[in-house]
Amino acid sequence: MTTLTLFTPAGVVPRAPPLRLAARRLGALGFQVALDEAALARHQRFGGDDDTRLAALHRVARAAPSIAMATRGGYGITRLLERIDWKLLARSVQAGTRWVGYSDLTALQMGLLAHTGAQSWAGPMALDDFGRSEEDGGVDEVTRDCFTEAMGGELEAVGFRTGPGFDGLAVRGLLWGGNLCMLTTLLGTPHWPEVKGGVLFLEDVNEHPYRVERNLLHLQQAGVLARCKAVVLGAFSAWKPVPLDRGYGMEAVLARLRSVTKAPILTGLPFGHVSPKVSLPVGRRVQLVVEGRNVLIAW
Repeated sequence: MTTLTLFTPAGVVPRAPPLRLAARRLGALGFQVALDEAALARHQRFGGDDDTRLAALHRVARAAPSIAMATRGGYGITRLLERIDWKLLARSVQAGTRWVGYSDLTALQMGLLAHTGAQSWAGPMALDDFGRSEEDGGVDEVTRDCFTEAMGGELEAVGFRTGPGFDGLAVRGLLWGGNLCMLTTLLGTPHWPEVKGGVLFLEDVNEHPYRVERNLLHLQQAGVLARCKAVVLGAFSAWKPVPLDRGYGMEAVLARLRSVTKAPILTGLPFGHVSPKVSLPVGRRVQLVVEGRNVLIAW
Protein backbone atom coordinates (compact mmCIF):
# COMPACT_ATOMS: atom_id res chain seq x y z
CA MET A 1 0.00 0.00 0.00
CA THR A 2 1.29 3.47 -0.92
CA THR A 3 1.13 5.66 2.19
CA LEU A 4 0.26 9.34 1.80
CA THR A 5 0.46 11.91 4.61
CA LEU A 6 -1.27 15.29 4.37
CA PHE A 7 0.53 18.02 6.31
CA THR A 8 0.26 21.80 6.60
CA PRO A 9 3.61 23.62 6.27
CA ALA A 10 2.36 27.09 5.31
CA GLY A 11 -1.10 28.68 5.23
CA VAL A 12 -3.96 27.68 7.49
CA VAL A 13 -6.60 25.21 6.32
CA PRO A 14 -9.72 27.44 6.38
CA ARG A 15 -12.21 24.62 6.87
CA ALA A 16 -11.85 20.97 7.79
CA PRO A 17 -14.53 19.41 5.49
CA PRO A 18 -12.66 20.07 2.18
CA LEU A 19 -9.53 18.50 3.63
CA ARG A 20 -11.44 15.44 4.77
CA LEU A 21 -13.05 15.26 1.31
CA ALA A 22 -9.57 15.36 -0.27
CA ALA A 23 -8.44 12.56 2.04
CA ARG A 24 -11.40 10.41 1.03
CA ARG A 25 -10.82 11.02 -2.66
CA LEU A 26 -7.12 10.20 -2.38
CA GLY A 27 -8.04 7.07 -0.45
CA ALA A 28 -10.40 6.06 -3.26
CA LEU A 29 -7.42 6.26 -5.63
CA GLY A 30 -5.71 3.53 -3.64
CA PHE A 31 -3.52 5.59 -1.30
CA GLN A 32 -3.42 4.86 2.43
CA VAL A 33 -4.08 8.40 3.65
CA ALA A 34 -3.19 9.88 7.02
CA LEU A 35 -3.65 13.42 8.33
CA ASP A 36 -0.70 14.80 10.25
CA GLU A 37 -1.71 15.61 13.82
CA ALA A 38 -1.23 19.36 13.20
CA ALA A 39 -2.83 19.50 9.75
CA LEU A 40 -5.72 21.61 11.08
CA ALA A 41 -3.72 23.77 13.51
CA ARG A 42 -4.31 27.52 13.43
CA HIS A 43 -2.19 30.55 14.29
CA GLN A 44 -2.99 33.87 12.63
CA ARG A 45 -2.91 33.10 8.89
CA PHE A 46 -0.69 30.06 9.36
CA GLY A 47 -1.33 26.35 9.83
CA GLY A 48 0.02 26.58 13.37
CA ASP A 49 2.84 28.72 14.71
CA ASP A 50 6.35 28.30 13.33
CA ASP A 51 7.34 25.65 15.88
CA THR A 52 4.20 23.62 15.13
CA ARG A 53 4.73 23.67 11.37
CA LEU A 54 8.45 22.92 11.67
CA ALA A 55 7.68 19.99 13.96
CA ALA A 56 5.16 18.71 11.39
CA LEU A 57 7.78 18.83 8.62
CA HIS A 58 10.28 16.90 10.71
CA ARG A 59 7.63 14.46 11.98
CA VAL A 60 6.59 13.61 8.43
CA ALA A 61 10.22 13.25 7.37
CA ARG A 62 10.96 10.84 10.22
CA ALA A 63 7.88 8.76 9.36
CA ALA A 64 8.96 8.72 5.68
CA PRO A 65 5.59 7.96 4.03
CA SER A 66 5.57 7.12 0.34
CA ILE A 67 4.09 10.56 -0.38
CA ALA A 68 4.12 13.77 1.68
CA MET A 69 1.50 16.09 0.18
CA ALA A 70 0.93 19.64 1.42
CA THR A 71 -2.63 20.56 2.25
CA ARG A 72 -2.16 24.00 0.66
CA GLY A 73 0.37 26.74 -0.01
CA GLY A 74 -0.19 30.35 0.97
CA TYR A 75 2.75 31.67 2.94
CA GLY A 76 4.87 30.34 5.76
CA ILE A 77 7.75 28.12 4.65
CA THR A 78 10.09 31.10 4.28
CA ARG A 79 9.86 31.52 8.07
CA LEU A 80 11.18 27.99 8.55
CA LEU A 81 14.06 27.79 6.08
CA GLU A 82 16.85 28.52 8.56
CA ARG A 83 15.61 25.85 10.96
CA ILE A 84 14.73 22.93 8.67
CA ASP A 85 16.80 19.79 9.15
CA TRP A 86 17.59 19.34 5.47
CA LYS A 87 19.54 16.12 6.04
CA LEU A 88 16.49 14.62 7.74
CA LEU A 89 14.32 15.50 4.75
CA ALA A 90 16.93 14.11 2.38
CA ARG A 91 17.00 10.83 4.32
CA SER A 92 13.24 10.58 3.88
CA VAL A 93 13.69 11.00 0.12
CA GLN A 94 16.31 8.26 0.16
CA ALA A 95 13.78 6.08 2.01
CA GLY A 96 11.26 6.68 -0.77
CA THR A 97 9.27 9.77 0.27
CA ARG A 98 8.07 12.01 -2.55
CA TRP A 99 7.42 15.55 -1.28
CA VAL A 100 4.62 17.00 -3.44
CA GLY A 101 3.21 20.50 -3.86
CA TYR A 102 3.62 23.85 -5.56
CA SER A 103 3.23 27.58 -4.81
CA ASP A 104 4.79 28.20 -1.36
CA LEU A 105 6.21 24.65 -1.47
CA THR A 106 8.71 26.01 -4.02
CA ALA A 107 10.77 27.31 -1.09
CA LEU A 108 10.94 23.83 0.44
CA GLN A 109 11.71 22.15 -2.87
CA MET A 110 14.46 24.62 -3.81
CA GLY A 111 15.96 24.49 -0.32
CA LEU A 112 16.00 20.70 -0.44
CA LEU A 113 17.72 20.81 -3.82
CA ALA A 114 20.21 23.47 -2.74
CA HIS A 115 21.22 21.85 0.54
CA THR A 116 21.14 18.16 -0.39
CA GLY A 117 20.48 17.68 -4.10
CA ALA A 118 17.42 15.59 -3.22
CA GLN A 119 14.50 15.40 -5.63
CA SER A 120 10.86 16.32 -5.02
CA TRP A 121 7.70 16.68 -7.09
CA ALA A 122 5.95 19.81 -8.27
CA GLY A 123 2.36 18.68 -8.35
CA PRO A 124 -1.10 18.95 -6.83
CA MET A 125 -2.07 19.78 -3.26
CA ALA A 126 -4.92 18.46 -1.18
CA LEU A 127 -7.31 21.40 -0.94
CA ASP A 128 -6.78 23.02 -4.33
CA ASP A 129 -6.89 19.84 -6.37
CA PHE A 130 -8.69 17.15 -4.38
CA GLY A 131 -10.84 19.13 -1.95
CA ARG A 132 -13.07 21.10 -4.30
CA SER A 133 -16.77 20.33 -4.14
CA GLU A 134 -18.49 18.94 -7.22
CA GLU A 135 -20.33 22.26 -7.54
CA ASP A 136 -16.96 24.03 -7.82
CA GLY A 137 -15.60 21.63 -10.40
CA GLY A 138 -14.51 18.63 -8.36
CA VAL A 139 -11.28 16.82 -9.24
CA ASP A 140 -9.70 17.50 -12.61
CA GLU A 141 -9.12 14.13 -14.31
CA VAL A 142 -5.86 15.09 -16.02
CA THR A 143 -4.39 16.38 -12.77
CA ARG A 144 -5.53 13.25 -10.94
CA ASP A 145 -4.28 10.79 -13.52
CA CYS A 146 -0.94 12.52 -14.03
CA PHE A 147 -0.38 12.55 -10.27
CA THR A 148 -1.28 8.89 -9.75
CA GLU A 149 0.93 7.81 -12.66
CA ALA A 150 3.81 9.91 -11.34
CA MET A 151 3.50 8.48 -7.84
CA GLY A 152 3.25 4.97 -9.25
CA GLY A 153 6.47 5.41 -11.22
CA GLU A 154 4.61 5.13 -14.52
CA LEU A 155 4.91 8.74 -15.70
CA GLU A 156 7.98 9.25 -17.86
CA ALA A 157 7.12 12.44 -19.77
CA VAL A 158 4.65 15.30 -20.11
CA GLY A 159 3.68 17.06 -23.30
CA PHE A 160 2.07 20.37 -24.24
CA ARG A 161 1.72 22.90 -27.03
CA THR A 162 3.83 26.04 -27.17
CA GLY A 163 4.07 29.07 -29.44
CA PRO A 164 5.81 29.04 -32.81
CA GLY A 165 9.53 29.44 -33.35
CA PHE A 166 11.06 26.57 -31.40
CA ASP A 167 10.80 23.64 -33.80
CA GLY A 168 13.87 21.43 -33.51
CA LEU A 169 14.92 22.61 -30.07
CA ALA A 170 16.42 19.75 -28.06
CA VAL A 171 18.15 20.25 -24.72
CA ARG A 172 19.04 18.25 -21.63
CA GLY A 173 19.40 19.56 -18.11
CA LEU A 174 18.24 19.54 -14.51
CA LEU A 175 14.56 20.45 -14.10
CA TRP A 176 14.02 23.06 -11.40
CA GLY A 177 11.82 26.05 -10.54
CA GLY A 178 8.26 26.57 -9.41
CA ASN A 179 6.53 29.72 -8.23
CA LEU A 180 8.27 32.81 -9.63
CA CYS A 181 7.88 35.04 -6.57
CA MET A 182 9.04 32.33 -4.20
CA LEU A 183 12.00 31.47 -6.39
CA THR A 184 13.11 35.10 -6.68
CA THR A 185 13.04 35.61 -2.91
CA LEU A 186 15.60 32.81 -2.51
CA LEU A 187 18.18 34.43 -4.78
CA GLY A 188 21.25 35.39 -2.75
CA THR A 189 20.35 33.11 0.17
CA PRO A 190 21.86 29.74 1.16
CA HIS A 191 18.61 28.14 -0.03
CA TRP A 192 19.19 29.03 -3.69
CA PRO A 193 20.17 26.05 -5.87
CA GLU A 194 23.13 26.84 -8.13
CA VAL A 195 21.90 25.12 -11.28
CA LYS A 196 23.87 25.57 -14.48
CA GLY A 197 22.53 24.41 -17.80
CA GLY A 198 19.12 23.47 -16.36
CA VAL A 199 15.53 23.64 -17.58
CA LEU A 200 13.75 26.26 -15.47
CA PHE A 201 9.94 26.18 -15.15
CA LEU A 202 7.95 29.07 -13.66
CA GLU A 203 4.37 30.02 -12.75
CA ASP A 204 2.54 32.54 -10.57
CA VAL A 205 -0.88 33.76 -9.49
CA ASN A 206 -2.45 37.12 -8.62
CA GLU A 207 0.57 38.94 -10.03
CA HIS A 208 0.06 41.68 -12.63
CA PRO A 209 2.32 41.27 -15.68
CA TYR A 210 4.52 44.21 -14.65
CA ARG A 211 5.36 42.39 -11.41
CA VAL A 212 5.98 39.19 -13.35
CA GLU A 213 8.30 41.13 -15.66
CA ARG A 214 10.13 42.69 -12.74
CA ASN A 215 10.82 39.29 -11.20
CA LEU A 216 11.87 37.78 -14.52
CA LEU A 217 14.22 40.69 -15.22
CA HIS A 218 15.64 40.25 -11.72
CA LEU A 219 16.56 36.68 -12.66
CA GLN A 220 17.93 37.84 -16.00
CA GLN A 221 20.02 40.63 -14.50
CA ALA A 222 21.39 38.24 -11.88
CA GLY A 223 22.60 35.97 -14.69
CA VAL A 224 20.21 33.13 -13.88
CA LEU A 225 18.42 32.95 -17.23
CA ALA A 226 21.66 33.03 -19.20
CA ARG A 227 22.71 29.81 -17.47
CA CYS A 228 19.50 28.00 -18.49
CA LYS A 229 19.22 25.65 -21.44
CA ALA A 230 15.53 26.60 -21.62
CA VAL A 231 12.89 28.47 -19.62
CA VAL A 232 9.38 27.04 -19.62
CA LEU A 233 6.49 29.22 -18.49
CA GLY A 234 3.32 27.80 -17.02
CA ALA A 235 0.20 29.71 -16.04
CA PHE A 236 0.28 33.30 -14.77
CA SER A 237 -3.30 33.42 -13.64
CA ALA A 238 -5.90 35.51 -11.79
CA TRP A 239 -4.56 38.99 -12.57
CA LYS A 240 -6.67 41.91 -13.74
CA PRO A 241 -5.78 44.52 -16.35
CA VAL A 242 -6.01 48.19 -15.39
CA PRO A 243 -6.65 51.25 -17.60
CA LEU A 244 -3.02 52.37 -17.40
CA ASP A 245 -1.87 49.15 -19.10
CA ARG A 246 -2.90 50.41 -22.54
CA GLY A 247 -2.47 46.96 -24.03
CA TYR A 248 0.46 45.94 -21.86
CA GLY A 249 0.16 42.30 -20.81
CA MET A 250 1.99 39.00 -20.77
CA GLU A 251 2.78 39.21 -24.49
CA ALA A 252 4.69 42.43 -23.84
CA VAL A 253 6.48 40.75 -20.93
CA LEU A 254 7.56 37.89 -23.19
CA ALA A 255 8.75 40.24 -25.91
CA ARG A 256 10.83 42.21 -23.44
CA LEU A 257 12.32 39.11 -21.83
CA ARG A 258 13.19 37.49 -25.14
CA SER A 259 14.95 40.69 -26.23
CA VAL A 260 17.42 40.54 -23.33
CA THR A 261 18.27 36.84 -23.04
CA LYS A 262 19.37 34.15 -25.47
CA ALA A 263 17.73 31.35 -23.49
CA PRO A 264 14.71 29.95 -25.36
CA ILE A 265 11.54 30.91 -23.48
CA LEU A 266 8.63 28.55 -24.10
CA THR A 267 5.04 29.00 -22.98
CA GLY A 268 2.09 26.68 -22.48
CA LEU A 269 3.22 24.36 -19.69
CA PRO A 270 0.03 23.15 -17.94
CA PHE A 271 1.22 23.95 -14.45
CA GLY A 272 0.46 26.55 -11.79
CA HIS A 273 -2.60 27.72 -9.91
CA VAL A 274 -4.81 26.20 -12.60
CA SER A 275 -6.40 22.94 -13.68
CA PRO A 276 -5.29 20.80 -15.27
CA LYS A 277 -1.76 20.66 -13.92
CA VAL A 278 0.92 18.09 -14.59
CA SER A 279 3.32 16.58 -12.05
CA LEU A 280 7.01 17.35 -12.58
CA PRO A 281 10.15 15.79 -11.03
CA VAL A 282 12.09 18.68 -9.47
CA GLY A 283 15.84 18.08 -9.39
CA ARG A 284 15.83 15.36 -12.02
CA ARG A 285 17.64 15.47 -15.35
CA VAL A 286 15.22 15.78 -18.24
CA GLN A 287 15.24 16.04 -22.00
CA LEU A 288 13.15 18.77 -23.62
CA VAL A 289 12.33 18.31 -27.31
CA VAL A 290 10.17 20.46 -29.59
CA GLU A 291 8.64 19.18 -32.82
CA GLY A 292 6.63 21.85 -34.56
CA ARG A 293 4.76 23.35 -31.62
CA ASN A 294 4.60 20.13 -29.60
CA VAL A 295 6.87 20.02 -26.55
CA LEU A 296 7.90 16.88 -24.69
CA ILE A 297 9.70 16.92 -21.35
CA ALA A 298 10.92 13.40 -20.64
CA TRP A 299 12.90 11.81 -17.80
